Amino acid sequence: MRVIPVLDIKAGVVVHATGGNRESYRAIETPLSASADPLDVARGLLALFPFDALYIADLDGIAGRGRNHDTICALRSEIAGIELWVDDGSASVSTIAALARMAGVTPVVGSETLTSIATLDDLRAMSPGDWMLSLDFKGDRFLGPAGLLNSPALWPDTVIAMTLAAVGAKAGPDLERVRELKAAKPTSGIVAAGGVRDGGDLLELGRAGASAVLVATALHSGTIKAGDLERVAGL
Repeated sequence: MRVIPVLDIKAGVVVHATGGNRESYRAIETPLSASADPLDVARGLLALFPFDALYIADLDGIAGRGRNHDTICALRSEIAGIELWVDDGSASVSTIAALARMAGVTPVVGSETLTSIATLDDLRAMSPGDWMLSLDFKGDRFLGPAGLLNSPALWPDTVIAMTLAAVGAKAGPDLERVRELKAAKPTSGIVAAGGVRDGGDLLELGRAGASAVLVATALHSGTIKAGDLERVAGL
């Protein structure tokens, strides 16, 4: 099972995401980096473990306040060989395709920024392995167009179960949601996001059917250590 560190970027710096309340996010303070600069934080994470991908949540792009593409380009340039999963709020076929053309970048389409399920139908022109879908939830409320949850035929090869209220909250992952999404589309890899506390949660998510997990707070706080990452890498 893959563990993918998350960099939540706002106004050019990495912020500490908690509970999905983005306006309250502040610059991260972490023992892994001397600053909140995305390059510094990324290097600190890679010194902890040789991750093969990073998840970039461009919070300005998601909020419609302009995108941090300069930061994304700097990460691509300075950290060779690492894959970037990027949610920058892109919600049209043209902007998603443009992001997919960036070397080393896989666009993540967040359901909360989609205006119509028809966009996913239009994305069939792209390979289902060239983009990812994040199914976004806040509590029990699904954030996205009506019908999307009931249309797994439109989902790509990788689907993220994003539990926004659990992000940074150390509340534990939503194992049942991972199971439900895996049952709905067994051929898609399900990526769990939100609430991961420790190595035990990683193991539980693997047993629930997750093929990858997005993690931030537990890496910076040290409740997930290099040994935990080595143990789950072979699952």
